[in-house]
Order: sequence, then C-alpha cells, then structure tokens
Amino acid sequence: MYTIIRVAGRQYRAEVGKTLDVDKLPYDVDHKLVIDDVLLVGDGDNTILGQPTVEGAKVSATVIEQFRGEKIMVFHYRQRTNLRKWAGHRQYYTRLRIDAITV
Repeated sequence: MYTIIRVAGRQYRAEVGKTLDVDKLPYDVDHKLVIDDVLLVGDGDNTILGQPTVEGAKVSATVIEQFRGEKIMVFHYRQRTNLRKWAGHRQYYTRLRIDAITV
C-alpha cells in the first residue's frame, strides 16, 4: 500500500517502513505526527483518488532526524562588467519514517 501525501507544500510518495526527506518541520527528534493531507491511496489494483483529499485516510510518521543537505554553489556572472560572485547554500531537512497508513 502506498499514498501520495502533501507535507510542507510538496507532494511525496509514502510507503510503510520507508523514509522521506522533507523540508524542515518544527518538531523534535522522536516526535510522532499524523499527516491527514492524503491525496491518493493505492493498493495493487485499487486506487482511491481524493477530491482534493481522501476522507478518513491518515499517515503516521516519526521524526528520525533534523539535518542539512549538501552544499550547493551558486555562481553569478555578468560579462564585461567584472562581476563574479560565489554563494553557497545548504537546505534544512527533516527525515520522517512512515509507521502506518490507515484508510
């Protein structure tokens, strides 16, 4: 069984036992949360599509860790003006473990 859930404004495919790396959520490690913004539930041949969400469907998850992603280097360049600028960015993420899916 799998679901398509919306967390922090983005959509993710969630399965029991898998981990998801989502944009930073304001929870501590080992915090259990329930996500009720379920857009689709699929189980083999059966698919339930929500309009806009599936009523009564919930996904239970646990926060495993808060971490930062790899550094992304950004380079700005303008020709003939001697403008060269480097900047780095590291995004904050939250790793979730999917514990249960209830429909």
